[in-house]
Amino acid sequence: MNIIEEHRSTLRAGNTTFSIEVTALPGGRDALADRLVIRVGAAGAEGEPVADGQIEVAAGAAATLGSVLSETLRHHAALADPGGRRGRDRPAGQGKPWTPELDAELERRWIAGESVADIARELARSPGGIRARLPRVGCDPERRGEYLPDPPSMRPAPEGSGDAA
Repeated sequence: MNIIEEHRSTLRAGNTTFSIEVTALPGGRDALADRLVIRVGAAGAEGEPVADGQIEVAAGAAATLGSVLSETLRHHAALADPGGRRGRDRPAGQGKPWTPELDAELERRWIAGESVADIARELARSPGGIRARLPRVGCDPERRGEYLPDPPSMRPAPEGSGDAA
């Protein structure tokens, strides 16, 4: 048996050490017949086997197999940990478009010195969404209560914008 390529990875999670070994084997004259042998194992804190398995697939199926395994494992992890990241309730406004009124409220609260967490809770957004939006309204996300140089709300209105006094 000739081996084209081999990769090994080991990861420790808690008291368990997971390992995966992927070996690419040639299929002879026909490159489409190349195949992968994937071995997965896990050992407990004392080195006792916790999991062991192997699968062999056509090399061309590697990307599809990776996607299927990834999606399946993510789904099962979410089911096993309902309090985990995917199981948490999202803020009601997360992912919704920002309006000029919300932008003005964000700016007002930040300049008043409110924290990202407080603003996120009041505007029903995630803290990450608040931090990402602050520069867009001219606020410095690194310094509470401060503007970036030349914030949008402090710029003179362009000629003909209808804001003339």
